[in-house]
Amino acid sequence: MQRIIDDAWENRARLNEKEVIETIEETVRLVDAGELRVAEKDSDGKWLTNDWIKKAIIMYFPLRKMEVSESGIFQYHDKMILKRDFDKAGVRVVPPATVRYGAFIASGVILMPSYVNIGAYVDSGTMVDTWATVGSCAQIGKDVHLSGGVGIGGVLEPAQAAPVIIEDGAFIGSRCIVVEGAFISKRAVLGAGVTITGSSKIIDVTGSEPAIYKGFVPEDSVVIPGTTTKSFPAGDFQVPCALIIGKRKASTDLKTSLNDALRENDLVV
Repeated sequence: MQRIIDDAWENRARLNEKEVIETIEETVRLVDAGELRVAEKDSDGKWLTNDWIKKAIIMYFPLRKMEVSESGIFQYHDKMILKRDFDKAGVRVVPPATVRYGAFIASGVILMPSYVNIGAYVDSGTMVDTWATVGSCAQIGKDVHLSGGVGIGGVLEPAQAAPVIIEDGAFIGSRCIVVEGAFISKRAVLGAGVTITGSSKIIDVTGSEPAIYKGFVPEDSVVIPGTTTKSFPAGDFQVPCALIIGKRKASTDLKTSLNDALRENDLVV
């Protein structure tokens, strides 16, 4: 499958061939079923991007035809069908939550009125709260809470670019934005309004000297919005950053450690 997809990617004239069409459609079907993932951990625990799967998703779009669909009084005109059979999958879906076909939603997930795009993976026990969005190919771990209005960005192109990854047990506060392949490690807590991009400065201010990360939040970190000084031709100005102000206790129960982190750091989520 990978060989066929990679070859068609380089030679788009092959998109008319039955073998290529069937391989692309089967790849998307397997992503929808959770049997293939855009990104996954290797034996050393390092996340790797399966760019051939992203290529298949990108080439799936031109194979689809625009269609009209209706739901009650609403009419839609799009190429992509929506995911179905949530009852069989054990997923709670609150109207008008929307999931595109080609996204995997594990059993035990709760989708409040929200949106999940093609290629995404949302693991068991996760809550996608009201008006939160999970972009193309984003990988969301187990027992994650995406609070109201959270924006998890999609990273579909370029094909080799890493998607946004939110690891198990993370808590993403209201109106946070996580985009450009940013990586949020296990059990991290982002306070309301934190923005993390692939190039964002994340500054750990808990020690005697600041430690700076870019596009990466370490395990158990408690993060709030901040500013840092940047020099421009017109002078020095404050630009947004994120500040690590503490650690969530990994040794305690997840709910207890979350409550402790919020209380001890007077954190708004």
